[in-house]
Amino acid sequence: MPEFWTRVYGFTRQLAESIGQVLAEDAGRLTPELKADGSLVTAADKWADGKIRQAITKEFPEHGILSEETSHTLPSNDWCWVVDPIDGTTNFTRGLPLWAISIGLLYQGTPIFGLVHLPQLKQTFHGYWYGSSGIVGPSGAFLNHQPIQTTSDEPSPSHLFNLCARSTEILNRPFSCKVRMVGVASYNILLVAAGAAIGGIEASPKIWDIAAASVILQAAGGLLYHLEPNAIFPLTIGLDYGSRPFPSLALSRPELRSFFEPQVAFIGERVRSTYRLS
Repeated sequence: MPEFWTRVYGFTRQLAESIGQVLAEDAGRLTPELKADGSLVTAADKWADGKIRQAITKEFPEHGILSEETSHTLPSNDWCWVVDPIDGTTNFTRGLPLWAISIGLLYQGTPIFGLVHLPQLKQTFHGYWYGSSGIVGPSGAFLNHQPIQTTSDEPSPSHLFNLCARSTEILNRPFSCKVRMVGVASYNILLVAAGAAIGGIEASPKIWDIAAASVILQAAGGLLYHLEPNAIFPLTIGLDYGSRPFPSLALSRPELRSFFEPQVAFIGERVRSTYRLS
């Protein structure tokens, strides 16, 4: 198993860096198209998706793949990669350097490894979190090879809390922290993992937005709490996750759930009602 994890990490890092070098040349230069769900896509998204899937199939032919731009249905393979070729496409199309390549690995429907590369920031996060999977291997969360961990601070008006575009109604209510918005779901979560923010919310991310980052956050000591009544992992074989959101609250430590959840619960309720999540 140690050799397997060395292979997984080396493969994903090299792949993300090589794809990122090419994408960085296109940042701010491509005209996006509007997808059915209202999000943007460019020729670069589609190119990167194809290259990443091709590389995974060659290196790990026994593994399945879930990808934002292609395959949305969870296959029956024990091991399955979850890919977002460009997380933050709107930033990418506008020339903002905040966008990421996100690659996660599921075992029997649960994320256990994640790598997120931000080419123009020259930041690469990765981490391992096995939960109750029975899998063993390396542990920890890292940014550019250096260990990271969440903050142990208590919330205050001087601490940062990240919002997404679909959670800005928080600004209409009293809130306990300063808010920021980066426009990249994975980076929203990773800023909590690195200790820069104490928490954050993503109202309607898809599985490819959170799979890799959730592993890194948990490995750093945090929690990605899903604002819905039932556990979402393991994912269900054969289910199409293309339109399924996962309203999520990123926390620097599990104990803060009781503090932040009452302030953001209405967002989870809205998303559950809109998408009829049970």
